[in-house]
Amino acid sequence: IVDQRQKTEAYKNALQQILDAGEPEACKDFVHHMLTDEVPLVISRQLLLMFAQGISRLPIAAHVSVATAALERLQPRVVSFEDSVVLLRETLAEALEKEEEWSRAAQVLSGIDLESGGRAMEPSYKLSKNIKIAMLYLEDDDSVNAEMHIKKAAALISSCKDEGLELQYKTCYARILDAKRRFLEAALRYYELSSIRPAAAGSLQLDEGDLETALRSAITCTVLAPAGPQRSRMLAALYKDERSSRLGDLYPFLQKVYLERILDRAEVEAFAKGLKPHQVALVGGGGTVLDRAVVQHNLAAASRLYSNIRLGALGGLLGLSAEAAEAVAADMVAEGRMAGSIDQVDQLIHFGSKVEVEALLRWDDSIRAAC
Repeated sequence: IVDQRQKTEAYKNALQQILDAGEPEACKDFVHHMLTDEVPLVISRQLLLMFAQGISRLPIAAHVSVATAALERLQPRVVSFEDSVVLLRETLAEALEKEEEWSRAAQVLSGIDLESGGRAMEPSYKLSKNIKIAMLYLEDDDSVNAEMHIKKAAALISSCKDEGLELQYKTCYARILDAKRRFLEAALRYYELSSIRPAAAGSLQLDEGDLETALRSAITCTVLAPAGPQRSRMLAALYKDERSSRLGDLYPFLQKVYLERILDRAEVEAFAKGLKPHQVALVGGGGTVLDRAVVQHNLAAASRLYSNIRLGALGGLLGLSAEAAEAVAADMVAEGRMAGSIDQVDQLIHFGSKVEVEALLRWDDSIRAAC
């Protein structure tokens, strides 16, 4: 066919027949032919864009196979077919997401050049793609790649007026902090999310279930955070929030943590059932994040009950050896998260003994002066 209009119509009909037949090999042959010198660029651009729009009709397995092969052929000439490549990547990522291939879907989306000068891209489009990629990586607990893309989103969030995107950004950022075990920061973010009012949220489409999930996450992260004044303030805010009392399974545990009562093993095991994999992962020095948090909490609780205690008895209370109990106590005192002093000669730890500590420091100064 010599006439360009007739040639285009003939190709459109051929494409329609190929898509209706749903044969992956025929689809791949069509892409290969479109990139040959026989087809003028003005026609191949139009037809490949139609192809990218149409292959989502194929079964998922065929769609993934065809789109992957098409991207391999188009990538070297992405400048000429940028619109088609972007659409192919977006639809392929959706198909992979349905198959729960989260990281692969994220990699496909991250192949879109969001800084390209060939296409005019709105900041909201760039923001939405970076947030989507980060959320996909989080589904596979890949917090490193997720953080890289959420940082790119952070540079765009100030120019965004879409409340829905802002909410997704905040949710994603909280989950990244959680995954990186920065629990106190994550708890603050989750609590902020839980305080959004559905009525005031407008287009955010929040419901009470979402807010309750955020509140539960805030409580969990606060419990797992290292003991200290900031954690205590966060616990107070959560305990005094009337919504927390409606969480029947979680509230008794929160209450004991807030009131600094010693936690027993059965309560801790029941709480651990609701944790995510990264929250029960092993940490340096042995034990899990939860084990470390419970030991520090029980030590802080013991400091409220006792004026002093032998290291062996403290170890029994915490489920540790005397040496391990001493190491935990020393860290907490040194970091200012607990007032006290350790007498290694008599194997005693004195709680809240600021006067004794000052006296010991003066004694050290006197020894230093004498020497």
